[in-house]
Amino acid sequence: MSNTKTGKIIEILPTESGTSKAGKPWKKLTFAIDTNEEYNNIVAFEVFGDEKVDNFVKYNKVGKTVDVEFNLSSNKWKDKYFTSASAWKITNANDTETAIAQATEMIDKVFEPADTLIDEDDQNPLPF
Repeated sequence: MSNTKTGKIIEILPTESGTSKAGKPWKKLTFAIDTNEEYNNIVAFEVFGDEKVDNFVKYNKVGKTVDVEFNLSSNKWKDKYFTSASAWKITNANDTETAIAQATEMIDKVFEPADTLIDEDDQNPLPF
């Protein structure tokens, strides 16, 4: 199940790294956003994997507004549950708004506005 949150990055924690039981290296980064919602407005996400962590550090900084797509997962350890929000796609929130504006502009160029399709002098605008 995928979820989405939009907010301003308020903190980026230092990158964590280690070696798995299988002997493979791993990287993890945690960052938090402020969603400006009335309740539960601070949300922390994890980014896991070398390439994802490197790309996050390269393209994001504190203060940037982002759209985060993430999955929630919980694990039980010693009779307690721990929940993590794993971000799998992080985009500039302004990119979404820009894409919508560009699509709207393109549609307006391709299709004639509805108000110009109706002749005001015609009493019966239906073709039948």
